[in-house]
Amino acid sequence: MTDVPGQNTPPTIDTTKPHSARVWNYFLGGKDHYDVDRAMGEQAKQMFPGIVDIARADRAFLGRAVRHLAGEAGMRQFLDIGTGLPTMDNTHEVAQRVAPDSRVVYVDNDPLVLVHARALLVGTPEGKTDYIQADLRDPDVILKKAAETLDLTRPVAIMLLGILHFVPDLDYVHGIVKRLLDAVPSGSHLALTHATSDLVDAAAAQANEEAQSEWNRRAADTITSRTREEIMRFFDGLELVEPGLVSMSRWRVEATPFGEPADVAGYCGVGRKP
Repeated sequence: MTDVPGQNTPPTIDTTKPHSARVWNYFLGGKDHYDVDRAMGEQAKQMFPGIVDIARADRAFLGRAVRHLAGEAGMRQFLDIGTGLPTMDNTHEVAQRVAPDSRVVYVDNDPLVLVHARALLVGTPEGKTDYIQADLRDPDVILKKAAETLDLTRPVAIMLLGILHFVPDLDYVHGIVKRLLDAVPSGSHLALTHATSDLVDAAAAQANEEAQSEWNRRAADTITSRTREEIMRFFDGLELVEPGLVSMSRWRVEATPFGEPADVAGYCGVGRKP
């Protein structure tokens, strides 16, 4: 496991403010959250009931995207930034189920994720799984530490699910994504999900925006929804994998007896670096 500063001492966990990783864990039915996170989650659900569908759609996209990347795309290295708390079918579990020799590096800045890292780091004997405590805003730190596990001269799948909307400045966060992509070679991929109000009707969009405003008032990490055009910027210079940038519920949906899935207020996409 990558050395993490302060790893031998208990990390400081702020339980006075809701944290995105813990609230998301609550939406997904997990157990790793505090009263403040549950209260925020319940309030968000009351204001915008579709938030639970968004969380589930985001998680389902992760599984479909990683299966595509490890399978059809032949990826064997994954850099998952904004890991969140471990639940079922984490990136390494899905990837190593398809290709047991897959190497996966997780990155998150929440100390509670670090507490659970040992549980998350159970991979196959053929592959390798590692964890880095770092912030998306420090791409050079992430790349340096990731290089201890991943060979950055070979293609890497960069996973940025539900994290880019926590950086409010579009030019700044676009530069972060570009820095990450510049560090990996041709054949690498980018998979992302991002909050939006584009994909739902006016009433749901307003409820979504009101819930986000309340979140931004109370939480340490604020959310900035973006339009399709703004989110497409993250794929500049990449070849979008079909079906392109779509609702998280509609990317390569597997057979379902319940008909066509409804749109949720979040875009997703996968792009390949030529």
